[in-house]
Amino acid sequence: MNLRRWLHEHSLRLLAIRDTPEAIAGGVAIGVFFWFPPLFGLKTLGAILLAWLTRSNILAAVIAVTLHDALVPFMLVLYRWEYCLGYWLLSVPHEWPHRLSRSDWLLRRRLTEWHAFWRTFSIIGRPLLLGSVVIGVPVALLSFVATRIIVRRYHRKKHALLPVADQIP
Repeated sequence: MNLRRWLHEHSLRLLAIRDTPEAIAGGVAIGVFFWFPPLFGLKTLGAILLAWLTRSNILAAVIAVTLHDALVPFMLVLYRWEYCLGYWLLSVPHEWPHRLSRSDWLLRRRLTEWHAFWRTFSIIGRPLLLGSVVIGVPVALLSFVATRIIVRRYHRKKHALLPVADQIP
């Protein structure tokens, strides 16, 4: 399927939602935020739960989080940036991470003990999660503002094009 056509269809679905521009923009922002954390298999559920808790539009959150599927080829590069940023923020004094060798990854994959899992999570997971939040929050805020502007403009145009009913004095 053509990416441009897919984006066009999903943007039309967002504009067809009957809700306030703030609720739709909130749902989109939540969906966009969930592009960034490495929560494989939990992104949609997390977006639904957070949209429900914040009273944002759940359908808008689901539509926005599915856009992540179009970005999958770029996610490895994005996860590396998130890891480097999180590592830099967590290290004192600040320093960029050393390059992980292939043997580091293979050793971590073969260890199956809980201790090894939590050790690996603290080495790789904490910086990755922190970096994903630091990158995801500003992008989500920008998507909120942009979506709210677009939806408000669409609603104004839509109401301007509707025929005005004859009013009886």
